Amino acid sequence: MSESTGFFGRLKDKLGKTRTQLVDGVRRALGGGLGEEAFEEIEGVLIQADLGVDTTQSLIAFLRAAARLHHVGDTETLIGLLKEELARILEQGDHAATWDGGGGPHVTLIAGVNGSGKTTTAGKLAARLHREGKSVMLGAADTFRAAAAEQLTVWSERVGIPIVKHQEGADPAAVAFDATDAAVSRRVDCLLIDTAGRLHTKVNLMEEIRKIRRVVQKRIPSAPHEVLLVLDATTGQNGLQQARIFTEAIEVTGIVLTKLDGTAKGGIVVAIQQELGIPIKFIGVGESIDDLQPFNPREFIEALFSGG
Repeated sequence: MSESTGFFGRLKDKLGKTRTQLVDGVRRALGGGLGEEAFEEIEGVLIQADLGVDTTQSLIAFLRAAARLHHVGDTETLIGLLKEELARILEQGDHAATWDGGGGPHVTLIAGVNGSGKTTTAGKLAARLHREGKSVMLGAADTFRAAAAEQLTVWSERVGIPIVKHQEGADPAAVAFDATDAAVSRRVDCLLIDTAGRLHTKVNLMEEIRKIRRVVQKRIPSAPHEVLLVLDATTGQNGLQQARIFTEAIEVTGIVLTKLDGTAKGGIVVAIQQELGIPIKFIGVGESIDDLQPFNPREFIEALFSGG
């Protein structure tokens, strides 16, 4: 069994809560026919699944038009149209993470609030890249959370890759610069820099991540090549608001959405794509290394709409 095939099976299972809320909810709403009451109930279902008000309203308008203009009269046909529309939304943008630094180290900044799974994501991505045959280095620029560097060190030892870190409370930008300098000197393929879990309301912390970006560019002018924002799917619309604020501070190139297995609010995937236009590049549905995988929009929708 290939990694992709195995992950699809796990994805179907892990999306069970969202499937119950979203797909089964829409099916129940349509049980009594395609009247006005059904569309109002579907609207509530979509909002509860955290697709967001704007995305929900556009989907309801789409379903109304399909029912009226195309004379759709049965539940399964309408659900099929909803499935295709969600796939169309999610397929917009470039979801592929690139790891080519153009002749030098490829640098990825990993950002996000505390508790989102940010440091774990850095470790899992490092393990994935190492397994793919790339030379990888970790930079522990989260110097505020006591366990962050220690946690990242465990990953470096587990995977067998080098890590650059300073003492707790050190200047994160200094760590980032030293890590970038070391990556250039050792000619590694990929450098992953874990930044502090910023409270998105703290202006000084947002300024600090801008500083990290600037010092990295002093050593590699084209870096960072990716800025991945890690969001916890269980936070729903709060995660969407976090993303909006982070994108005001830094140019986020992609989203890593974690903990999709623990929520019925997986519709946030659609809201992020529709309202922010930032591609989701990885999704996490569990604790193991293999539970963090590149995001495939069509595969995600197929798994969501498949049976349990």
